[in-house]
Amino acid sequence: MQRGFLDYLIIALKGIAMGAADVVPGVSGGTIAFISGIYEELIESIDKVNIGFFKLWKQGGFKVAWKSINGTFLLVLFCGIAISILSLAKLIKWLLNNEPVLLWSFFFGLVLASILYIAKQIKSWTVVIIVAIIITSALSYFITLAEPFASPDSYSYLLFCGFIAIIAMILPGVSGAFILLILGAYQTAIDTVNNLVEGLTTGNLELFKDAFLKFCLLAIGAVIGLKVFSKALNWMFKHKKNLTLAILTGFMIGSLNKIWPWKQVLKTRINSKGEEVTLLDKSISPYAFEGNNQLLLALVFVVIGFATILILESLGKAKKRV
Repeated sequence: MQRGFLDYLIIALKGIAMGAADVVPGVSGGTIAFISGIYEELIESIDKVNIGFFKLWKQGGFKVAWKSINGTFLLVLFCGIAISILSLAKLIKWLLNNEPVLLWSFFFGLVLASILYIAKQIKSWTVVIIVAIIITSALSYFITLAEPFASPDSYSYLLFCGFIAIIAMILPGVSGAFILLILGAYQTAIDTVNNLVEGLTTGNLELFKDAFLKFCLLAIGAVIGLKVFSKALNWMFKHKKNLTLAILTGFMIGSLNKIWPWKQVLKTRINSKGEEVTLLDKSISPYAFEGNNQLLLALVFVVIGFATILILESLGKAKKRV
């Protein structure tokens, strides 16, 4: 497929949208790829990145090998994703610390609409599909109640989190940030990106070295996960699409508990900076929330989050009609 500058600019913008989705624990980058019409090309291109690339490079040259994996498409897309993640991480951290109720309300609206969007893709509603949704909803809900089984600052745990979270880049419906949130590593991941940028711009080598190591562990885990899961998930989506979408729908329904805006802290921990942060919490009624529950404004942000997915879906439909 021959593409010009404008085509690649649009791909970069789609990458930026995917990156934004992966920073917030709501809609996934995979969902954005699905809605914007590049999902199949993305997973097929990822599937082609293997040891055969180097063999082809040796035989026919770098240009031939690069073209065989759709390299320019992947490079432009992932550059857009990286730009988005690096630029949004600081804003998300500020909102987490200063406006958590409104931020989680927006995320809640995103996930609600994403559930409806993914469920609408299920073409045949059989007993198996309904049972799959019920089982995965229950499983996902109980996962959100569990205490993280390792410290998010542990290097081996970060490797594991990167490995699991990359699923979101392959399948629509599951947010990588959301998986990090369930695993208790979301705040650590956001801090890592912020510290990486801050260390680089201020010349703070100690801050940069620590953040770079954590970033590399997340990235290495993600690359390994990408290759391990890509073929299996690609096959599932192509051959067991309804069941796969049902599992995703159930997973998202159960996980709504994790992003309920109003929480009561049950346990805390001391992070690597000596700060007290939440380890375990539970969802409570907004009327039982200590402090200003911001109920009306929170409902507005739920609606905004919900509308965001509807707008993206309508834009995707308009693109298909053209």
